[in-house]
Amino acid sequence: MSLYNSHAKVMTSLVVMIFATGLLVGGLTLFFVTVTDDSNSGLHTQIAGLQAQVSELEGFQNATYQNITIYQDDTALIEIYANVKDSVVLVQGITRDGSVQGSGFVYTYQKQNVVITNYHVVQGAANLSVTFQNGNGYSATVLGSDPYADLAVVSVDAPAAEFKPLQIASSSTLRVGEQVIAIGNPYGLIGTLTPGVISALGRTIVENTTNRFSIANVIQTSTPINPGNSGGPLLNAAGEVIGITTAILSDSQGLAFAIPSNTILREIGALITTGSYSGHSYLGVNGNDMNYNVAQQMGSSVTYGWRIVSIVNGGPSDGKLQAGDIIIALNGVKIKNNDDLVSYLEEKTLPGQSVNITVIRNNASTSVTVVLKERPAPTT
Repeated sequence: MSLYNSHAKVMTSLVVMIFATGLLVGGLTLFFVTVTDDSNSGLHTQIAGLQAQVSELEGFQNATYQNITIYQDDTALIEIYANVKDSVVLVQGITRDGSVQGSGFVYTYQKQNVVITNYHVVQGAANLSVTFQNGNGYSATVLGSDPYADLAVVSVDAPAAEFKPLQIASSSTLRVGEQVIAIGNPYGLIGTLTPGVISALGRTIVENTTNRFSIANVIQTSTPINPGNSGGPLLNAAGEVIGITTAILSDSQGLAFAIPSNTILREIGALITTGSYSGHSYLGVNGNDMNYNVAQQMGSSVTYGWRIVSIVNGGPSDGKLQAGDIIIALNGVKIKNNDDLVSYLEEKTLPGQSVNITVIRNNASTSVTVVLKERPAPTT
């Protein structure tokens, strides 16, 4: 249904309601004239009932009007787009497989203007360039990247006047249901805006660049994302960056993912100054989620947690954890599944730190201390 038709139907309903209210009020007035001198208490009761109906109709009328105001209030989206469109750029390059393109956005870190995008957009790309909303294009160079977070920071050889930086907000306070918008260049269509909502938080995804390691705390959104959107900003209602669009599921409808802004804020300093990020903790285990059916098959006493299938030889958990152990807590924080496990390790720990792991082993709870290591370097 088109926006115009939706508005027309709501307005028609509103007119009908106002008309009905008028008829009812008019009838009520006539009814008062007729029964003013009547002492029948039953009639007074009926009058009170009609008054209540009028109040309900007036309340419905007001609520309908308020809903129309909210639904028709596209001013906010228009203003957000006008304020941020010049900050979203087209990133292009050439690989051995052909040309690549994606999106990015301008950010200022300690007075240095950079463009933030996805690692997979610039991976292996030569002749890298960035084109601004006004059509001006410039050569670009990758300053730093992190395949494990699908992040890259790009330096652009452009005049200072071209850079209109966005603000990055914390993603810690995001809630499911919040309205968000994405701006990017799907299929090369520069400056495309798509709205949606946050449909889930704390997801984990695995991309081709991550060596089967999970990207943690990913934002799931209903905002339509298409090839070419990758690297563009996901914005809140204030026009602040709360994520960077990164992936879609093939054949899905209304399901897309974004790297949270906290990951950007945590890594950008290292990416700019050292060219990489080394803060991903590594436990050195492989496994899968527990559930009721698995617990029944195993005869397990718990139906949640993360069951270890194998231990990496020489890894941090070698000799500490065992295949068959079910991780149910890290440092006292409940772990229900892989999302919880990966998100905790990414957000709350660093390589070299010790973590107290509560596991179910042979249907008994036990605690194990493991000193975390840094993830192995990704293969290219």
